[in-house]
Amino acid sequence: MSEERQSPVERRIDDSLIDRGGVGQPLSRRARQTKRSVEAYLAAGVMPRYMERLREIEMAMAAERRRMERSYRKLREACGDDLALFAGRWRARARSWPLDHVNELIREHNEWYPVEAALPLDPRTRDYVSIRGHSYRRTELGPEWVLEQFPP
Repeated sequence: MSEERQSPVERRIDDSLIDRGGVGQPLSRRARQTKRSVEAYLAAGVMPRYMERLREIEMAMAAERRRMERSYRKLREACGDDLALFAGRWRARARSWPLDHVNELIREHNEWYPVEAALPLDPRTRDYVSIRGHSYRRTELGPEWVLEQFPP
């Protein structure tokens, strides 16, 4: 394959096959026995993708909570002592709160986590086994979540 058509990972693996130890030097035992493939390279990554994604989900949810808190306080101040007005406006704002980016990460997690974490299948349920008695699936966020975080 020409070098222009290779991916960065393929170029890195090809480069790792070149002995840089010096002319006439034998390869080390580790170099001779290490499997060199795209799969091995990806498996040797610092953090599995599902862990990165879970961290991204938690960070996105925390950022949304901070945004909600600011919006909640401003709306509370704007409505003054009129609690009914505040409750109506806050519920309307909760229904329109943009959570698509977080929900996309959650959908990606629900789809790929079992494969990435190599979860075994339960033959009775024909589903992936639960983790400590709980499903690996996360619930997408919506207006209920917003109102749970900051009740009107």
